[in-house]
Amino acid sequence: MDVDFAKLIRLQEIDSEIHQTSLYLDNLPRLIEEIDRKAQADTLAVAEAKDKLARNQKRRRDLEGQVKDLKATITKYKRQLNEVKTNREYTGLLKEIEDAQRQVDGFEEQIITEMLAADDVEEEIKAALVKQSQEAAVLRKDKEVLLQKKKEMEDRRARLDGERAELLPQIPADQQRLYQAIAGKKSGVAMSPVRGDFCAMCHMRIRPQMLNEIRDGTKVTVCENCGRILYWPPAKAVSTPESKAE
Repeated sequence: MDVDFAKLIRLQEIDSEIHQTSLYLDNLPRLIEEIDRKAQADTLAVAEAKDKLARNQKRRRDLEGQVKDLKATITKYKRQLNEVKTNREYTGLLKEIEDAQRQVDGFEEQIITEMLAADDVEEEIKAALVKQSQEAAVLRKDKEVLLQKKKEMEDRRARLDGERAELLPQIPADQQRLYQAIAGKKSGVAMSPVRGDFCAMCHMRIRPQMLNEIRDGTKVTVCENCGRILYWPPAKAVSTPESKAE
């Protein structure tokens, strides 16, 4: 039975396209996940900055509470100065007031430090929000492009699967089995065109007798080195000046 190399070649083209399309689709979830991860990182940066400000505010409230308590204690000690009866008690209260005031001064310095730190954190929040806003639109657009591409590639693969299903019955079963067996061993590439006197896939020189058989295209010939089905590339149509003018 003569071999319809055109159909085998088209089968190889379809399978190669399906393979490339599947590789792209298999890689898409990682690309989409990377976009989501970037968006989440921006959101996390904003959340962390806000959390830092919240911790700063809590420290300030704690310090202000301690200052308030100490000032109340100082006020109480000052009232008690009018009630003491001995110099020793009077001196002791003055010492307590002095120690409490020293603590107040220390806490108030810490409050000022926290207020200055809060200014820096607020700037950090603003910067994180700006970055999030600027990148959100870009990331959203990138994701939309990928999702659109995903749909296009899924449609393309479905069309290719349909064309393959229609093509297979037109190829003799023994040729199909040979094709599938070679493709399974050769990373899906069962066909190799002849380039000059060489197999295009493994670059092994082809014997003259085999070249004649391949050129005739009357039977399946496999490369003696890589085992792929060899075929003579179809002649490309050459346009003439007349055809160009048309």
